[in-house]
Amino acid sequence: MLIHSRVFEAYLDKMNLITIILPKARSWGEVLTFTLLAPNGYIETLRPTSREEHEYFYKLQCITKSQLEVGECYTISIGDLTTDLQVGAVIRTEEFDEKYAYDGDDLGANYQPDHTTFKVWAPSASSVTLVLFDIQHETRQEITMSRKRLGIWEVNIQGNWDGFYYTYRVCVNKISREAVDPYAKSVSINGQYGVVINGDKLHNSRVIVSQPINVTDAIIYETHIRDFTIHPESGIIKKGTYKGFIEEPSECTCINHVMDLGITHIELLPVNDFDGIDEENPDKSYNWGYNPLHYFAPEGSYSSNPKDPYARILELQELVYSLHEKGIRVILDVVYNHVYIKEESSFEKIVPGYYFRYDQNGLPSNGTGVGNDIASERRMVRKFIVDCVLYWIQTYKVDGFRFDLMGILDIETMNLVRDQVQKLNPSIVLLGEGWELNTPLAVERKATTRNAHLLPGIAFFNDRFRDVIKGSTFNLYDRGYSLGNNHLVEEAKQVISGSISFQDVTNKGMFLHPTSSINYVESHDNHTYWDKMVQSNSYETIDILRKRQKLATSIVLLSQGIPFLHSGQEFYRTKQGDGNSYRSSDMINQLDWDRRKEYHLDVEYIKGIIQIRKSHQAFRLPQGELVRKHLSFFQNVPEGVISFELKNVIDYGEWEKIIVILYNGLQDKQVDLGEKQSWNVLADELSASPKPLYRLQTKKVIIKQVSILILAR
Repeated sequence: MLIHSRVFEAYLDKMNLITIILPKARSWGEVLTFTLLAPNGYIETLRPTSREEHEYFYKLQCITKSQLEVGECYTISIGDLTTDLQVGAVIRTEEFDEKYAYDGDDLGANYQPDHTTFKVWAPSASSVTLVLFDIQHETRQEITMSRKRLGIWEVNIQGNWDGFYYTYRVCVNKISREAVDPYAKSVSINGQYGVVINGDKLHNSRVIVSQPINVTDAIIYETHIRDFTIHPESGIIKKGTYKGFIEEPSECTCINHVMDLGITHIELLPVNDFDGIDEENPDKSYNWGYNPLHYFAPEGSYSSNPKDPYARILELQELVYSLHEKGIRVILDVVYNHVYIKEESSFEKIVPGYYFRYDQNGLPSNGTGVGNDIASERRMVRKFIVDCVLYWIQTYKVDGFRFDLMGILDIETMNLVRDQVQKLNPSIVLLGEGWELNTPLAVERKATTRNAHLLPGIAFFNDRFRDVIKGSTFNLYDRGYSLGNNHLVEEAKQVISGSISFQDVTNKGMFLHPTSSINYVESHDNHTYWDKMVQSNSYETIDILRKRQKLATSIVLLSQGIPFLHSGQEFYRTKQGDGNSYRSSDMINQLDWDRRKEYHLDVEYIKGIIQIRKSHQAFRLPQGELVRKHLSFFQNVPEGVISFELKNVIDYGEWEKIIVILYNGLQDKQVDLGEKQSWNVLADELSASPKPLYRLQTKKVIIKQVSILILAR
């Protein structure tokens, strides 16, 4: 009789490759023969094809005569010892993906009034049990699911299961783990259970059709559901919630402010269910939302009733619909590069080892810096990302996605996302952080800025623009052009041109077209522009600092590419010097609406610059060749001045020629325009408007300290 023992271990590392680990603490002899026993009674004799000696164990590998079935219960024996054949590295092989990838659109709980079908992909599982909870009556029942083709486990149960809570108990390598369905459309409070949702109860029929736009027509305004309204003077009743976000108080705060400002797209920091907030006591903690738990379900801490799994859905749908009514489109910040805690994630509990990347030593990779990297290149991970993105468009009618740490993801996945979303809405905006991160994916496969030419239709946060105009975001005392650094004038010209290759600029461009460039000087990450500036330029007066931030924000809005504003940037948002406020207090993160009142004239100025950009398409050219055709820089200008003209642009708006003069110095300077003409002044150091402020008949103009001047004729 065989004695079951874990004296040795065996792993299926390829479909026909078994790795056996023999500890040196036991004597094994020189000639080793193993026996493979399949659950159907099949027996095969195995002899090692390779043997490695390590400090504490021997590693042997055996080739089987045929491919094994992942999820079946095989045993390996030697002499009177036996062990289970565990699912090993096979889970991360191409052949595994080839054999088990599923392309159906029915994963999750598919509700009908008289029955619900549950489907979960778990090819490495030996059993899966559906656990149903009736919270009202405090009962639970367990239902065995059946394995179908391609590793799908399924059960169809009769009755009306609307609103029932559920989990899956999945057994892999004889270890059972209970997990929330990765495809759950809503969850219980704090995400403990998935919830069966009746789609007919959602606001699916209310759609406002937006006119198609070019991506360079977008003006993106990044904010956080809670930050936006939590301030005591916001005028909002339901502060920090989906409902509060779209309240319209009498004064021009919150959503009325955004409408008045003239931005086209609001970008929301993550609104899918995340960790870091107790949904029963949301006021006791704070989090940006980059701790993703459940990707299809909205976050409950922003809901008026987090215990109601429908409330969070309906309130977020209402938020998007209300913004659409006001002519504002919605971009969601999505986090497909990592999960909060790998070992506790549904991915790892249901298909251990599949959803994450591992290094050459078999250890989880950590390019994200949070302990795990999502393996987007695997077929079912890619499918999950695409399915999730499409679901948010179809259910919530959102208009775009910002991909956090997009450089972790692979090019094929991102291009597939683009292709699929454009079928639903050609005006969808896709943007992401294309940083180069240390994850075990070949450089040429990463969705990074260096590979932007392989990712048409996807825009990248332009860190060169940020650092040239503002200064290094990682060095408080490094100053960019807008903070007075005249060594960066040529680099500034390049980024103002859309960061494309340009005849007047020696630097090689980052992008083929300005549609790839997200131009910004401030975002939720790192210090606000104001907080950096009060350190780097501490010797200057508050009045000069305000002028510098107005200059920087104006450069963002007048450059070719896609402008991106951090909420509150227009009224000098401060986080009191906190450079990483992801879990700091509301006092640090809130938009200070008193500050908006204090600097309302500066807000009006930025509003005018936005109107100027929107009034003439010459500021929004979508193609590199058009920028090279119509934009040119003045060469003989005073130190600190950047002057460019948009010429022969009557086909794009009211004006045939536009001159923009930017200046970062403290002494007024004279700029030669080349010819005496009658000019309409659209912006000077005090005001900005698409309608002329006044006229000048001149060949030379005076540019005031730290200001801009826009002339048109």
